[in-house]
Amino acid sequence: MEHSIFSSKILIVDDEESIRQTFEIFLTSAGYQFVKTVTSFKEAMEALTQVSFDLIVCDIVLIGPSGTELLREIRETGVKCPVVMVTGFPHLESAAESVRHGAFDYISKPVNKETLLRFTRQALKHWHLENKATRLQRENEKYRRYLETIFRSVSDAIITVDTNMQIVQLNETAEQWLKEKGVEGSPDLNHLPAGVNFACLNDARKVLQQGTEVRKHLIECPAPDNKIKVISLNASPLRGDDEEFQGVVIVARDLTTEEPRKTNENRNRFHGYVGSSDAMQKVYNLIEDIGKVDTAVLITGESGTGKELAAEALHAVSSRREKPLIKVDCVSVSENLLESELFGHRKGAFTGADRDRTGRLLQADGGTLFLDEIGDISPRTQLLLLRFLQEKTFTPVGHDKPIQVDVRVIAATNIDFQEMMAQGRFREDLYYRLKVIEVKLPPLRDRIKGIPLLATHFLKLFSKQLDKKIISISDQALECLTRYPWPGNVRELRHVMERACVFCDSPVLLLEHLPEELQRSADHAPPPVPVSQSSYAEKNVPGPFPITHHYLKEDEKIIDALRKTNGNKAKAATLLGIARSTLYRQMLRYNINNSSFEP
Repeated sequence: MEHSIFSSKILIVDDEESIRQTFEIFLTSAGYQFVKTVTSFKEAMEALTQVSFDLIVCDIVLIGPSGTELLREIRETGVKCPVVMVTGFPHLESAAESVRHGAFDYISKPVNKETLLRFTRQALKHWHLENKATRLQRENEKYRRYLETIFRSVSDAIITVDTNMQIVQLNETAEQWLKEKGVEGSPDLNHLPAGVNFACLNDARKVLQQGTEVRKHLIECPAPDNKIKVISLNASPLRGDDEEFQGVVIVARDLTTEEPRKTNENRNRFHGYVGSSDAMQKVYNLIEDIGKVDTAVLITGESGTGKELAAEALHAVSSRREKPLIKVDCVSVSENLLESELFGHRKGAFTGADRDRTGRLLQADGGTLFLDEIGDISPRTQLLLLRFLQEKTFTPVGHDKPIQVDVRVIAATNIDFQEMMAQGRFREDLYYRLKVIEVKLPPLRDRIKGIPLLATHFLKLFSKQLDKKIISISDQALECLTRYPWPGNVRELRHVMERACVFCDSPVLLLEHLPEELQRSADHAPPPVPVSQSSYAEKNVPGPFPITHHYLKEDEKIIDALRKTNGNKAKAATLLGIARSTLYRQMLRYNINNSSFEP
C-alpha cells in the first residue's frame, strides 16, 4: 500500500509561488515521486486533460475562478480522485460548500509539513482502497455474469438447493425436465422425473449430513417413450466466501442423449499400438473409456505384449495428460532401494544417502505413476504402497511428516497374482486396490492375423533406421512369421524384424533372413488341430501352430526356450523377446536350473 501511495500523481493548485514550491518540497522529500504545480483554474484543467491524478490539493482563493469552482468543474467532468481544499479563512460555510461539491477534506492555513503529509497520506489511502473495492466489485460482477452464462448454456441439468432441501436455482435444462412433467411454479426435488427425484433427495441429504461430494451416481429412470434413461448424478457442497455451508449443487447428465463413441472397425493404430484385430479394438476402446476415469488400473499380459504402451495410452487420453508420466521398473531397482526410489529420502537417512532425494511419487504429483512388474516388490513395499493408495499420503525415508500428492497409479504385471496370493507372496488387499479396473492385453498368438501388419510396420521402421530400401516381405517369410508361436510376443517380433532387416540386402525380406530357430519351429510345426477352447476354433479359423503353444505358462515358456537353445541363455532370451537380465530373474523366480539343458 505505502509503495503504491508514493507512486501516486499529485497536483498542487495555488496562485502563490512560495506555497507551491513549499508543498512540492514537502511532498518530494517525503518520497512522493510525481508532484505537479499549477497557478490557476485554466492551468489545472489543462493538466487534468494530460494526466490522471490520484490527488489534487487546491487553494480555495485563486486569481480568476476560485478553487471551489474548480472543484465543481472537475466533478462535473467525471474526475473521481480526492480533492483537499486549502483555505486561509476557515469557517463553517466554506467547509460545507467544499464537502457539498465532493471535497475529501480541507486544511486551514498556515499549513505545516506534518499536516500536509498527514492529509495527503489519508486521502491517497482512501483513494486506493476505494479503487480496489471498485475493481473487485467490477471483477465480481464480470465473474458473476460469466458463471450465469455457463449456468444457462450447459446441457447438464444444474440444481442448487439450500440447507432446508428447497430448490434455490435451476438452469434451463433442469427447468425443461420439470416442464416435461408439467410442473410450474416453485418446485422441489420431488417434482423431478421418477427415479431421479429419489436419487437427488438421497444424494442431497448425504452431502448435507457428511459435507462431502457424491460422484458418478448412475440412475436408471423411465423415459416418456418407455425406454430407459441413464442419468449420471454428481452432488457437491455449496459454500460461501467465508466457507460457510449454504447448500448443495446437483449436476445431472442424461447419458443416453450423448452421441455414441465413433469407432472405426479398421482402426489399426492407437497411441503406439499397431493392430486391427477384434481383440485389439476392445483394448483400444477400454483404454479410451477408463482413461477418462481417475482410478487405479492394473495392466496384465505376458512379457512383450505392450503393457508400457497401455500405460502411456491411458495417460495420454486422461485429464492428466499435461502432467508428468513417471515410470518405475520395479524389477530393475534393487529391493532395498525401491522404497527410496518410490517415496524419496532425506540426506543421511541410511548409509549412502548423501543428499535429499525426491521420490517418484512426488515427481508424479498431478500426473500418473506407472509401476511396471509390480508383482516383484517386497512385502514392506507392498504395505507402504497400500497405505498410499488408501490415504493418498506417504512419508519419505527419514522424514517425520507425511506428504499428500494427487497421483493416479497404473500398475502392470505378467505374473499370476492368484497363485502369488495363494502362496502368501502378494497382499490380497493391495491386489484389489490396484485392480480397480483391469486391462488384459492379448498375446500375439491370439491375434495372428495382425502379424503381417506388425511385421510391415517394423520393416518400415528399421529400413529407415538402417538406411535400407526394403520394400516388402515374401509370402514364405510371412507364412513363417505367422506359424511361429511367439512366446516373447510383439517384443520378440520386433527383435526378429530388426535382425532380419540387418541381414537383408535386397528389396524384399526373404525367409533366409529370419533366424534359424524361427524357420525350424515353423518347419516342424504339425498341422493345426481345431480345439474347442482355442480362439481360432471359436471363430472356425484354423490356428497357424499347435494349440499347446497357446497356453504355456511363464515357467514352461522359459524351459521350452532353454531346451531349444541347449541352455544358451542369451539365445533363449532373444527367443523369448526379453532382456537377458529379465531371463535370469525369471529363472530364479521359478527355480529353473540351467545345467539340465546344457548338451
